[in-house]
Amino acid sequence: MTATPRVPVIDLRHLVRDLFTAAGVQVQAATEVAEALVRADQEGQPSHGVMMVDLYLQRIAGGSVSTRTSGEIVSDRAATAVIDAHDALGQLTARQAIDLACAKADAYGIGIVTVRNAFHFGTASRYTERAAQRGKVGIAMSNTRPLMPAPGGSERLVGNNPIGFALPTATGRPLSFDMATSQAAMGKIRLAQAEGSTIPLDWATDASGVPTADPGRAISGMLLPSGGAKGFGLALVIDLLAGLLSGGGHGAAVMPLFGDATVPYNSSQLFIAIDPAFFTSVEEFQSGSEMAAERLRSSARSAEPDSEESPAPARAPGDARRQALERNHETVPISPATLAKLVAAAEHHGVQQRHLEHYLTPLNT
Repeated sequence: MTATPRVPVIDLRHLVRDLFTAAGVQVQAATEVAEALVRADQEGQPSHGVMMVDLYLQRIAGGSVSTRTSGEIVSDRAATAVIDAHDALGQLTARQAIDLACAKADAYGIGIVTVRNAFHFGTASRYTERAAQRGKVGIAMSNTRPLMPAPGGSERLVGNNPIGFALPTATGRPLSFDMATSQAAMGKIRLAQAEGSTIPLDWATDASGVPTADPGRAISGMLLPSGGAKGFGLALVIDLLAGLLSGGGHGAAVMPLFGDATVPYNSSQLFIAIDPAFFTSVEEFQSGSEMAAERLRSSARSAEPDSEESPAPARAPGDARRQALERNHETVPISPATLAKLVAAAEHHGVQQRHLEHYLTPLNT
């Protein structure tokens, strides 16, 4: 097997930034998107990391993603607002939306901001944790194109719509939960396909509804909801809340992310910020959430059968991402397939490859 290169984080950010600026994105905005994508890789979420760069660039070139740096606020009433993203890069408009929600929470105790005509925003935790760092409870959700059948069904009806929550704590480390409503994100399946590996049978089915370990068949088939009917129901509610409250796309109106690069994605998103100070003592809220996290971390673990090793300690929501970030603080593993696409994009856009030249050589020999 080909070894996975570890690339310096600073070099990777510079390359991705340069690719987006070459595609017409303003430098500051390109820097923000590059940081978000690389951060996902650092946190062990490569399905939302720099593997998405090639897709984003294709969509900018195709006209379905704009080079705007922010969305248009089309409704602004007390604790609520609606943003029309006009197909800007999702990391930019999602940050705009959660910041606006936090500002409204400062004034009203809660801020609710919806976004229509939105594009892929990466990890929901990026925005919920941004709110938590400001002392707010952060909630973020987004819909996607239909990818999952109802339990026992054989027709795509709802997307694997992600949702995230983050609670501020006394230590400043948010209690952060972020999930897709499918057993696995489509990005993980595409990553498995690019790496030539198989997937677990409970992740997806083929087009006829039969569980498959082949990522190619899964991509043309259907994802399976997490928790069966419960995951499906949660995905449906996210789809309707985000779409109907924003006046944007929902259900089949949301287009394939990896589809025609000239057709807008048409996603809808919902962001909520809650200020605990309007409900209770901030100190009690933050210490209570931290105590809950510590109870999880110190909880008793069951030993694996026939194993002499001590069981791994429990983790609170968000711990795995933070631990990955610590491991990947200076360098981050990037799959050869993703790195090869970055090389091709750099050549296409005339961007210097000086940041990654030492890591590209093995791929070109």
